[in-house]
Order: sequence, then structure tokens, then C-alpha cells
Amino acid sequence: MRVIWSPLAEEQVAESFAYVAAEHPAAAVRWFERLEEKTGSLAIFPDQGRMVPEVQRASVREVLVHPCRVIYRRGATEVVVLSVQHDHREFDVSGIEGEEV
Repeated sequence: MRVIWSPLAEEQVAESFAYVAAEHPAAAVRWFERLEEKTGSLAIFPDQGRMVPEVQRASVREVLVHPCRVIYRRGATEVVVLSVQHDHREFDVSGIEGEEV
């Protein structure tokens, strides 16, 4: 199974990294490494995440990479990372609502 990143998720990761790196560059690198490790493991264990409570669709799942929720869609042959959202902010369904199940 392969892992694909949506443009929205890539943009959110870049913004989060830049925000943290401005004050704590080493912490930003550590967070990014954890993010890569966790999302990379989705290729082998695509069902490791829980179903997203706000969406209630079995194919839309999430894993946590503190302090973010990594929202992804599990398909038959691929995992698509849809969004990376800070876990203390209101959940944003942009980029997720129109996803097929």
C-alpha cells in the first residue's frame, strides 16, 4: 500500500513546521521526523488509526502526532493523508467532506 499526501495536508505540515521552527528549530525537526515515521507506517498498518468522530466514516481515520491529528482516507491500494490539524483547534472538515468512502 502506498501513502499519498494531499496538497492541503502538505501545506498544513509546512505551515506547522515553520511556526514551530521559528522559535524551536530542533523541536520542529523532531516533530517532523515523528510525523514521517507515523505516516510511513500507514503503508503497512493502514487501519492503525481510529475512525474520525466528527466524520463517522470507516474509511476516514486519524493518527495522532502530538500536537496534531493526521486525518487520512484508507483505500484498497493507497492511504491518502487528507489533513494535518492541531488537536486543540476546532475540527475543520475542509478537504475531508467531499472524500469518497
